[in-house]
Amino acid sequence: HSLLMSENSLPECSRKEHSYYVQALQTRSPLIVDDLNTCTVCTGFEEHLRRQHLRNLVIAPLWYEDRLLGLLELASPRPGAINALNVALLDDVITLLATAMKRSLEEQEDRVQALIKKHYTAIHPTVEWRFRQAALRFMEQREATGHAELEPIVFPDVYPLYGLSDIRDSSTIRNAAIQADLIEQLGMALGIIVEASAHRPLPALDELGYRLSKHIDELVAGLHPGNETMLFNFLHEDVESLFDQLATFGESVRKRIEAYRTALDPTLGILYQQRRDFEESVMLINETISNYLDRQEEHAQAMFPHYFEKYKTDGVDYNIYIGASLVENHTFDRLYLRNLRLWQLMTMCGIVWEMERLHPQLRLPLETAHLILVQDQPLSIRFRQDEKRFDVDGAYNIRYEIVKKRIDKARVRGTDERLTQPGKLAIVYGQPSEAEEYLRYIDYLQSSGYLTGAVEHLELENLQGVYGLKALRVSVAEEEPEFEVSFTLPDDVAAPLPEASGDGAAGVPAS
Repeated sequence: HSLLMSENSLPECSRKEHSYYVQALQTRSPLIVDDLNTCTVCTGFEEHLRRQHLRNLVIAPLWYEDRLLGLLELASPRPGAINALNVALLDDVITLLATAMKRSLEEQEDRVQALIKKHYTAIHPTVEWRFRQAALRFMEQREATGHAELEPIVFPDVYPLYGLSDIRDSSTIRNAAIQADLIEQLGMALGIIVEASAHRPLPALDELGYRLSKHIDELVAGLHPGNETMLFNFLHEDVESLFDQLATFGESVRKRIEAYRTALDPTLGILYQQRRDFEESVMLINETISNYLDRQEEHAQAMFPHYFEKYKTDGVDYNIYIGASLVENHTFDRLYLRNLRLWQLMTMCGIVWEMERLHPQLRLPLETAHLILVQDQPLSIRFRQDEKRFDVDGAYNIRYEIVKKRIDKARVRGTDERLTQPGKLAIVYGQPSEAEEYLRYIDYLQSSGYLTGAVEHLELENLQGVYGLKALRVSVAEEEPEFEVSFTLPDDVAAPLPEASGDGAAGVPAS
C-alpha cells in the first residue's frame, strides 16, 4: 500500500519529475520533509498528501543490491515529528525491509509463474506482460474475496502474417514408403514359405504362399486405407507364428527366418526402412527450417516486438501477429508492419536457400514449396485456455483461419497446377491494395538479388468456403546475394548544390 495510492491508482501529477518521490529515488537515501505546507516543491503528489492532513513526510527507497524494490513512506500530521535522528534509527530496519520485500517479490513471482504454467502453459515473451497482469489480478481478487476467475486474454486490432514451407507431395511419398516396406516384408515372408515348402511340401504352405502373393499383387496396384494394419496382423498371426516350427525344416529355412527377423525394426516389429528414410528426411527438413526461423526471429523481435508461433508437421508453418495491443511499453506504427512483411519475404528466400544446401544430406530427395498469406485487415486474437493457444476471435475473422487450413492445396484457376512450386514463392492475397504493396517489396528484392524473373499474377480456384483469392508468384534467386543492396542517386540528383552567392540563397535567383 502507499500513501499516494487511491483505489489502486496514482493521483494526477503533471510535474512528477519535480516531486520529493523522484528526488528520493535519485539520491538513493531517505528524504525528510519537515512540513509539506511550507515546502517549496508542491506537485500533485504532495498536494494529495496534504489533502489527507499529512504535514511531515519521510521517503526511504528500498534497494537490494542494485535493484529498487519499493519505497518506505512515513508520515505524520505534526510538522517535524519525524526528523533526522528518528530516520538514523531506521537504517537497520530499511535493510531488513528490503530483504523481506525481495523475498516477498520472489514468492509472488513463483505464484504468478505457477499460475501461468497451470492455466496458460508456455507464453511468448512479447505477451507475457498481459498474462502476468491477469495472474496478478486473479491472485488479488482471490485474496480479497476468496473466489476469482481468470479474465479473458484478448488482443484486438492486430495484423496477422502467415507463412508455410510445405514438403511437397509428402502424403504421396509417405504412402509410397509404407507400400515399399510392406511389399519387401511380404516378399521376405513369401521366400521363407517357398523355401520351407521345398523342404517339406505341405498344401497349407502352398495356400499361405498364395495369400502372400495375392497381397503383394494388391499392394503393387496401390495402398488402400486399412491395408497396413490388416497386413501387419496377417503377418504376425498367420505367418510369423509358424517360424519357430518352419526353422526345423532345414538350415536354409532357418537362415531366411533369421534374416527376416534381423531386418525388422526391434521396437516396432515391422520392416521400417523406407519409412525411416522418409521420417528422418522430414525431421531434418523441419529442424533446419525451424532453427533458421528461430535465428531470424531474434533479429525481427529486436526491430519491433511481436507474437510468433510455429508448428512442425510435414514442413513448418507459422503465425505472426503485430499491433499496439500486444506491447506494453512500445509505440506501434505501420512502419513496423511493413518492415515485418519485408522481413518475412526475405526470410522465406533464406529458407529456400537453406533447403538447397540441405538437399544432398536427405535420405529421400524431398522438395519444399513456400507460401505467404496476406491480410491487411486487422483482427482480434483470443487465448483459448482449453487448447492453450491463441486463435482468431469473432465470426468475421474465422475466414482467415479457414484460408490458412486450405490454401496449401490451392490450384491455379482453369488448370491442374498447384499454386506452390519448388524454388518459387507464392503470395496469396484478397485485395488489390495488398498486391500493390507486395509488388513494391518484390521489386526491391529483385534489385537486391533475392528474387528473379517475371512476376506471375494468378487467380486461384475456389476453395471450400473461400472465394476470390489471387496470388503473386515469383522465383527465388538460385544463389543467396553476397551483399546488401546499395542505393545511388542519379547524377542530376546527386550533383552537389551550387555554392551560395552573395546576392541570394544557393540555387535560388536573387530578387
